[in-house]
Amino acid sequence: MNWYEINNIETIDSPALVIYRERVHENIRLLKQMVNNDVDRLRPHVKTNKIAEVCKMMLEAGIYKFKCATIAEAEMLALAGAKDVLLAYQPVGPKASRFIQLIIQYPTTTFSCVVDNIESAQHLLAISSGHPVSLNVFIDVNTGMNRTGIVAPKALFLFEALLLLGSINVIGLHAYDGHIRTTDIVLRKQQVAIEFGKLRILAETMEAISNKKLVIVAGGSPTFPIHAELINSECSPGTFIFWDWGYKHLFPDEPFDYAALVITRVVSIIDEHTITTDLGHKSVAAENPLPRIHFLNAPNAVPISQSEEHLVVKVTDAAQYHLGNVLYGVPVHICPTVALYEAAVIIEKNNAVDEWKVIARNRKISV
Repeated sequence: MNWYEINNIETIDSPALVIYRERVHENIRLLKQMVNNDVDRLRPHVKTNKIAEVCKMMLEAGIYKFKCATIAEAEMLALAGAKDVLLAYQPVGPKASRFIQLIIQYPTTTFSCVVDNIESAQHLLAISSGHPVSLNVFIDVNTGMNRTGIVAPKALFLFEALLLLGSINVIGLHAYDGHIRTTDIVLRKQQVAIEFGKLRILAETMEAISNKKLVIVAGGSPTFPIHAELINSECSPGTFIFWDWGYKHLFPDEPFDYAALVITRVVSIIDEHTITTDLGHKSVAAENPLPRIHFLNAPNAVPISQSEEHLVVKVTDAAQYHLGNVLYGVPVHICPTVALYEAAVIIEKNNAVDEWKVIARNRKISV
């Protein structure tokens, strides 16, 4: 059998998200191997998986620090038993209150968040007033992504202002270099070296002022191999856990394998070269242009149009397909695809053996 084929596929309705447990284990092993099994240097991002059981697999492998993007993801990690959780998102509005509530409700987990301005830190302090909580923050530094963060020349002034607040504990610097996506590993290394060099100088200047060692949390899956070699940072890849078609082909230097697929079935035969499956916008990330998915058992099938519940596919010979045939697809972008499903079917030794709730796809768990 091919590694992805499922013996009891008739028990799984489609479309469905399927996760191959052995392959998740292997991706975690590869992750650790790339930092010489120094788990202190790992802070995986859980926005890709959003599943407590997957996070527990990393915890069982000795990984204890994590990064997340939502309050629900942070709470999921606390419920799973994570010791250290960084909310890599500046909490504003009700999120600020929810963040403080997290700290209160889960005292065995150390929470931190990012800030890129003094007003956000002051707001967190005001909300936490009267509660015996520690406010741990990372300064979010914009290294070229131009999405959030403060540019390096201004970050030092923010650091000095945060020190004056007293009750704010600055842990270190956070930087996401998602704009560095060149396939050429040599060029990618050069770009990371330039940006990380600036971060290192900034951190050393701050350390001299505060007489305190600071942590740098940097990178994502595209730059993880480079940061893994730099030693002086915590690495925070996320997509590595499941991998996807986009990263597999954009970054062939990385060793991770597909560990999550989407299955779909043929629901209509249109003509001799066209079939339709039940994989609509609601079942696979639709932010990219077609093709948004590639089929392992039908490599020549080409998606040509998609609507909410249907995917129309051009094939060489439609006579080779029958109603109900299953196609095993690799999403171009797995992260938002996972968030489309309430639960994932777990595959082990080519059999569906369990179902795990995608608990953090919800905006709220309890906090």
